[in-house]
Amino acid sequence: MKALFRTALFALAVPLSAAAQTSQAPVEVEADRLDLDQRAGTAVYSGNVDIRQGEMQLRGERVEIQRNDAGELSLVTATGERAYLRNQQQGQETPIEGWARRVIYHVAERRVELIDQAELIQGGDTFNGGRLEYFLDREVVQARSDVSGSEPQRIRMTLQPAQ
Repeated sequence: MKALFRTALFALAVPLSAAAQTSQAPVEVEADRLDLDQRAGTAVYSGNVDIRQGEMQLRGERVEIQRNDAGELSLVTATGERAYLRNQQQGQETPIEGWARRVIYHVAERRVELIDQAELIQGGDTFNGGRLEYFLDREVVQARSDVSGSEPQRIRMTLQPAQ
């Protein structure tokens, strides 16, 4: 069981360290439960999950981590009433923060999807809508009102004036 737990922690280390650019920082995980399936390449944490590494934080009622066919980490999905992502990149004064019922981090693309009642704060600017996508390296936001299985959620933005 100890080897399985180490494998689950290692599974987290790669995507979070790439996003936070702090590969030397320890990964800290708190959850009520862990279900690990090495053959399927998945680790599922449930029950008030809080994952941190360096300046990256991910919270949700459930967090699932998936590997692709090559064994590389490909997808991290957090779900809950208000799943949360925070990332402070080097050179940025303030972190990006996002909330939604589902937060999906696409590791290779360094892209975050916030789905259903999505909210993103970037440098004082706020974006709300049904679906928001944020590209970490390019600092690009794409917003949509449509969410599968839900009523459209209009896009709202508040942009702060340049100083």
